[in-house]
Amino acid sequence: MVADRPADESEWADPDTLIFAYTPVEDPAIYSDIWQPFIDHLQEVTGRNVRFFAVQSNSAQVEAMRSGRLHIAGFSTGPTPFAVNLAGAVPFALMGSDDGQFGYTLQVYTHVDSDIEEMEDLKGKRVAHTSPTSNSGNQAPRALFPELGIVPDEDYEVVYSGSHDQSMLGVVARDYDAAPVASEVVERMAARGLYDEDEVRLIYESDRFPTTSYNYAHNLHPDLVEKIEEAFFSFDFAGTALGDEFEGVEKFIPINYQEHWEVIRTIQSANGVRYTREDLEQE
Repeated sequence: MVADRPADESEWADPDTLIFAYTPVEDPAIYSDIWQPFIDHLQEVTGRNVRFFAVQSNSAQVEAMRSGRLHIAGFSTGPTPFAVNLAGAVPFALMGSDDGQFGYTLQVYTHVDSDIEEMEDLKGKRVAHTSPTSNSGNQAPRALFPELGIVPDEDYEVVYSGSHDQSMLGVVARDYDAAPVASEVVERMAARGLYDEDEVRLIYESDRFPTTSYNYAHNLHPDLVEKIEEAFFSFDFAGTALGDEFEGVEKFIPINYQEHWEVIRTIQSANGVRYTREDLEQE
């Protein structure tokens, strides 16, 4: 279900400098520093220069790989199928624990002083979704919430915040009545002291989804791909800024798109998602 490497070897990309990008985040400068230990390791294993590329949106990140300006990338859960279908991304790794566990949940938060105690209380409220392509921030709520008796856009007003960070901060500031967000993001925000956990209340949590996928461009030289995979799977998170940021993560674990993204494709299919640039750019 992913793009094949070109049959013509002359079309294999073998750049001296590799460009790596993590998902769009509120403060890219912070993540540039956090990822530096891994960048150093990737340089050592591949023998190439590696540059961290700060992206401003999911659509910009997908376009960068499609156009050949991005070689390795962490795509968020929801945008991963867009990257596969539009940019030739090949998912091969996820962050996980030593026992092979990985993933995150969709959580719904409201302000601790609000009158919202359960999902049905969202009726008539103003709820922050993140962006149209986000899994936990939009696609999963639209697929799962109706089973809980609440339909986005019908039972409550959807307002797009732009990111999980903005959704949570908006709930704390009471700009929004509630917000569906990714558990891994709010956990990292709390660890950095970006919001007070006592100011919010959790009213719903889903089963686990796969987290950010790590991908290489499908047209990279196979020898280079082998070195990239070696770098990911040999990286030791312990004692690094990356390990401190992603609490509970101990290593990259191998995955494949067909199996591990099946639940996400099912959710997106239920929402009528088409893997087109027009749908991606809706964010």
